[in-house]
Amino acid sequence: GMNAAVRAVTRMGIYVGAKVFLIYEGYEGLVEGGENIKQANWLSVSNIIQLVSSAAAHLPACPRWGARRRPELGCRRGAAAGGDGSLTGANIFRSEWGGLLEELVKDGQISEAVAKEYCHLNIVGLVGSIDNDFCGTDMTIGTDSALHRIMEVIDAITTTAQSHQRTFVLEVMGRHCGYLALVSGLASGADWLFIPESPPEDGWEDLMCERLGETRSRGSRLNIIIIAEGAIDRSGKPISSNYVKDLVVRRLGFDTRVTVLGHVQRGGTPSAFDRILSSKMGMEAVMALLEATPDTPACVVSPVGAVLMVVAVVACPLPTKDVQKAMDEKRFEEAIQLRGRSFENNWNIYKLLAHQKPAQEKSPFSLAILNVGAPAAGMNAAVRSAVRIGICQGHTMYVVNDGFEGLSKGQIREVGWHDVAGWLGGGGSMLGTKRTLPKTCMEKIVENVRKFNIQGLLVIGGFEAYEGVLQLVEARGQYEELCIIMCVIPATISNNVPGTDFSLGSDTAVNAAMESCDRIKQSASGTKRRVFIVETMGGYCGYLSTVTGIAVGADAAYVYEDPFTIHDLKANVEHLTDKMKTDIQRGLVLRNEKCHEHYTTEFLYNLYSSEGKGIFDCRINVLGHLQQGGAPTPFDRNYGTKLGVKAVLWMSEKLQEVYRKGRVFANSADSACVIGLRKKVVAFSPVTELKKVTDFEHRLPQEQWWL
Repeated sequence: GMNAAVRAVTRMGIYVGAKVFLIYEGYEGLVEGGENIKQANWLSVSNIIQLVSSAAAHLPACPRWGARRRPELGCRRGAAAGGDGSLTGANIFRSEWGGLLEELVKDGQISEAVAKEYCHLNIVGLVGSIDNDFCGTDMTIGTDSALHRIMEVIDAITTTAQSHQRTFVLEVMGRHCGYLALVSGLASGADWLFIPESPPEDGWEDLMCERLGETRSRGSRLNIIIIAEGAIDRSGKPISSNYVKDLVVRRLGFDTRVTVLGHVQRGGTPSAFDRILSSKMGMEAVMALLEATPDTPACVVSPVGAVLMVVAVVACPLPTKDVQKAMDEKRFEEAIQLRGRSFENNWNIYKLLAHQKPAQEKSPFSLAILNVGAPAAGMNAAVRSAVRIGICQGHTMYVVNDGFEGLSKGQIREVGWHDVAGWLGGGGSMLGTKRTLPKTCMEKIVENVRKFNIQGLLVIGGFEAYEGVLQLVEARGQYEELCIIMCVIPATISNNVPGTDFSLGSDTAVNAAMESCDRIKQSASGTKRRVFIVETMGGYCGYLSTVTGIAVGADAAYVYEDPFTIHDLKANVEHLTDKMKTDIQRGLVLRNEKCHEHYTTEFLYNLYSSEGKGIFDCRINVLGHLQQGGAPTPFDRNYGTKLGVKAVLWMSEKLQEVYRKGRVFANSADSACVIGLRKKVVAFSPVTELKKVTDFEHRLPQEQWWL
């Protein structure tokens, strides 16, 4: 994702009228100068968004020479992308800046006038580290891509288990931070997990072998153990992957293999999440530099939830060092908390869902789970976690096949903990999903709600899921059986459900569209002078087109929300004509499927072909249903898992509130909600409230944050 950040800083800098210099080979390049420092133009960063990049990031042995380069270039502002070392180095460089200039004046390297003119230096950092170990930020550049590499390996290993009964010990990076191990453990449903922040209790060997034996005796063909390279026991002694393997072989006799992922995790093409995050952070960094004063401390751009914040760099490394101190002093509970709320939340959910613990007591409640609308990646992860957390709470858990239609036909069955094993990595919907709305079969739905004594309904799906629950709520006056607790988990590639910033499945769809566009762009590198018009799904919602457009560096993205005219199309054709005169002789235009009634994909193709005749030729690509398929991304697996847990915990709480004299009666607005991520928090919004801010004709929220 670093290249996307470099591209964004460069282009935003040029856009605001600044001179932008690119420094090659990290701080070393700053010291050596010459060919390592080049002024950038718009095309300097073309076609790099999909590449991996990095440079040596240690503070130069002679920062004075680095200091000398800046007045030579006329630079007062710098953006540094890197990990803890790079950003600490940038901060030291900035704090010693005045002294370095004085030395240069004393040695006659620069004049006093120059020193006065460049007396202060502003620096903004963009945190790039696959370990996600920088405190004060929810996500660092590169972490999501590393998780993609890990999950690709786990998915590949899972398929080999169909033919061989095996145990795999997977070692992932993380010498001091267990983030990658933790999130990949949560996303794969690993049987056992070792992270440095929380070493296993003494006697873990017996417990681990007992659990592995248990899962194998129930018919599981695969055991996965994930271990961070920095794993330790309670006394601080390292636990190696080979030690774990030998233990399993010796005690259980299982065929066991070790896979050390190593630098695979740093490679490959960046994920959509990383490209978009880096692009936004790069833009924000330029704005922060423009607004900086001589007194502004060195800052980092920090994503917190869906919001970007600019925070002083001095405030960040301190908690990072506190984590290490807590681990060294064996204060492990505290180490987990110091890693931040998200890390602690992941750890607690992993422990809840990995192994069945007997419920404290049987509850009187029955909950049913169904999928509604089109399939979306992550649906199965949400069903799995909802079923398991419901069982932990002592509820009777039912699943329904084929959405509301299945609910009306009585396609309802009770499920246990192990019935949803292995569901996490599956794409689409294991339960089956239909677009049927309840109003077409209301009486039969009511009949089955009564027959199975369902007191809670968890509906996982897209706009139809939201609309369907709204219809059930509006029918409460007629049918008392519908006075139950209802919750919608938004799951759709279109990201068009009100009440949430992100729908489950949209991250996987953006990655699928992005990978296709990367290949399409690559195909043009041989033919030259070619423009591709790519149609994406999304109904009237332009989220998929817009975000894919950012991730692949498209020339234009046509969406319904941003009306366009023939003049805009003409301007785009002229832009592409000019572009063909440069070294970058290819174009990529994205079009959302319902962006315009008359300017169809065919129309755009004809227009571009006609106007570009003799300059470039055109091709159409309709991405279609490939955007709905594929294995869920790490983001969607974990997002689905967390939403499933939070939704059922909320439903349990609400059921307790409305349980009187042995029955449930819920008819307040807040008894039927959409769960969603809104800015920084997971929120529950009543469907009756959301109705007021919904455009039902175009199936969209009236206000869309991403616009």
